[in-house]
Amino acid sequence: MRRREALAERLERKFSIIFLSFIHLFMDKFKPRLANSSPLTPLTFLERAAIVYGDCTSIVHNTTTTYTWSETYTRCLKIASSILSLGIKRGDVVSVIAPNIPAMYELQFAVPMAGAVLNNINTRLDARTISVLLQHCESKLVFVDYYLRSIVLDAVSMFPQHLTAPVLVLIEDDDADMEVEPSLSRIHGFLDASYEGLVKKSNIDEFEWVRPNNEWDPMTLNYTSGTTSSPKGVVHSHRSLFIITFDSLVNWSVPKQPIYLWTLPMFHSNGWSYTWGMAAVGGTNICLRRVDAGIIYACVGLHDVTHMCGAPVVLNMIANSSHAKSLKNPVHFLTGGAPPPATVVLRTESLGFVVSHGYGLTEVAGVVVSCAWKPMWNALPATERAKLKARQGVRTLGMTEVDVVEPETGVSVKKDGSSMGEIVLRGGCLMLGYLKNPEGTSRCLRENGWLYTGDVGVMHPDGYLEIKDRSKDIIISGGENVSSVEVESVLYTNPVVNEAAVVAKPDDYWGETPCAFVSLKENVRKKPREKDIIEFCRARLPHYMVPKNVVFMDELPKTATGKIQKFSLRDVAKKIGMLPQAAAVISRM
Repeated sequence: MRRREALAERLERKFSIIFLSFIHLFMDKFKPRLANSSPLTPLTFLERAAIVYGDCTSIVHNTTTTYTWSETYTRCLKIASSILSLGIKRGDVVSVIAPNIPAMYELQFAVPMAGAVLNNINTRLDARTISVLLQHCESKLVFVDYYLRSIVLDAVSMFPQHLTAPVLVLIEDDDADMEVEPSLSRIHGFLDASYEGLVKKSNIDEFEWVRPNNEWDPMTLNYTSGTTSSPKGVVHSHRSLFIITFDSLVNWSVPKQPIYLWTLPMFHSNGWSYTWGMAAVGGTNICLRRVDAGIIYACVGLHDVTHMCGAPVVLNMIANSSHAKSLKNPVHFLTGGAPPPATVVLRTESLGFVVSHGYGLTEVAGVVVSCAWKPMWNALPATERAKLKARQGVRTLGMTEVDVVEPETGVSVKKDGSSMGEIVLRGGCLMLGYLKNPEGTSRCLRENGWLYTGDVGVMHPDGYLEIKDRSKDIIISGGENVSSVEVESVLYTNPVVNEAAVVAKPDDYWGETPCAFVSLKENVRKKPREKDIIEFCRARLPHYMVPKNVVFMDELPKTATGKIQKFSLRDVAKKIGMLPQAAAVISRM
């Protein structure tokens, strides 16, 4: 009996092995085919929007410009066709220097639809920096907003004689309904046809937009904001941008046909991918040439805005403005770029904004860590909820892994909310690399499979991540690590403080000490002294974290994306001991 059972078991095992080998033989024959391996690209979202949302409003700007999704698709095709007619080839770089106007939105689609690589340039850069970037990326064509034409002309004039300057196309001011003066185009090198001229003269009867040969083909080139030493050219593929766009919509729970107010510069990581995302959901893009609190509140009321993004400085602007008022309907506000102080989140939400907080960087094209909200937190006091929202949170669905590690060993730090390490990322929306910078690419995209961000954070016991600082912004005072973000959070709780930033000031004894820069709210009757701010911090922080110096400024210097320019403040802090020079520097800022 036992021999029969043993024989049966052996036969069963042999049959299983043969069967599995048979299955594997056939499974191994399945390979990608043309039908199931079309390159992923977010450009297809516009093509679909023209069908599904064709008669729905796509773009609104001032009182003069309104387009439907069908019109936007057609206009993008026309511009793409015109770009090709100018001799632009697949893979060439085409730059855009413009604020959040309709043409800027259209070019996010039109340039890559021509097979070119889209390069958005920060509108607040000086001519020298713009010239350096245009030369570095070998831009062949530049679309220029009318009000920025002088600075771009200056930038092009700085090109060495042996380099061919890019062709310039003027984007007219839609408010003034102006035409390009022929003399301007001939003398200064602008193309005879303006942006609208290219739209009007283009024939797209037989035109088909240029689809990527491979989803890994480059689609965008964005230079980092300049808050960290020299800017770097971040190259993203069609694939990574498709993934981050889908991920961003799901993570923020964006519904179909939202009303989106453009308070985030489109040149900043392509508006965190919401340029293409709004096409995916058929949203209405409310374009703004200029952003201030009065305009924001007016647009929210006029257009029934449902969603907007921006840096914490925009939250601060909304909360402390004289135009601040309670909203009739909730407006979802996604913030990132720097940890928002809990007090600012609290004030903004009291007006009716629903604040979501995320973390990302140019190298990942959008928000990849967000503070996923748990229903149980709704029962907490408002101040506690605000503190939780100020944390960056957990990875979004499109990311594979996020961790905080010891930079030297790569070992994960303890999940205790206090052990600091470098934030590392892994996932499908990471960049291809830095343009013409293999060493920088290798330092960032390591062989161990992680992207090292240079940001310092902690991991809480519940698995939620919190940023503490940029690695270069950590202040080491007497051997103790001081988080500038933590000191800034305390400063923001002072009722007279409007903005705050903390940087390292060289010190002969301690090595470095915290130096605080603050601006005050409007209509502060009794202005505090330096001593008052220091004593305020001393009552709320360990003594080694208390700023030794406080500098009052009318407004803190910022980048175009709303980040405080700490490198500028560090230069001032170094000169604090030399009062006349420091005073002169501060007066010019």
